[in-house]
Amino acid sequence: MNLIASIQKDNVHAFSQVYETFHREIYGFIFQRTKSEFLAEEVTQLTFIKAWKNRAKLNHTLPINIQLFGIAKQVMIDELRKEANRFKYEGEAAATPFTDNLIKALESKDLMRLIDGDIANMPPVRRHVFELSRKQGLTHKEIAQMLNISNKAVEQHISKALLQLKQHLYSVML
Repeated sequence: MNLIASIQKDNVHAFSQVYETFHREIYGFIFQRTKSEFLAEEVTQLTFIKAWKNRAKLNHTLPINIQLFGIAKQVMIDELRKEANRFKYEGEAAATPFTDNLIKALESKDLMRLIDGDIANMPPVRRHVFELSRKQGLTHKEIAQMLNISNKAVEQHISKALLQLKQHLYSVML
């Protein structure tokens, strides 16, 4: 965390150290998602430029790598949107592999990872009831019989699970 404080005090050496440490990881992260060397390099550079420009806003309590990957993800989505708009306005003549569908797929994949993490953090019984209902398609009655609990208990578990997911998603979407 001293590294962040040094960067915030305009220490170029500390920033270079962060760059050297995380450049390849950021590049690999972006390349894995876009399959484009050009875009991976562009996003990686823009990530570090944005991190330097916004160094005063870096969070002392959050590891620098987590902050960099968050910046990289946002820069990647911004670049993909720009590319999709260029494609839209230039029409079929624009040779580009980036489309709105790719952007939606990336955002959807990240959202599903977030939801899966939320489900994994639920209390065991609530998670089990929720998964039986949503992933296996069982009715409340079938779940109640299987787990030897009341229909009302099943409803409460599912309601609490949905509320938990909605609250977390709402906070993320702000």
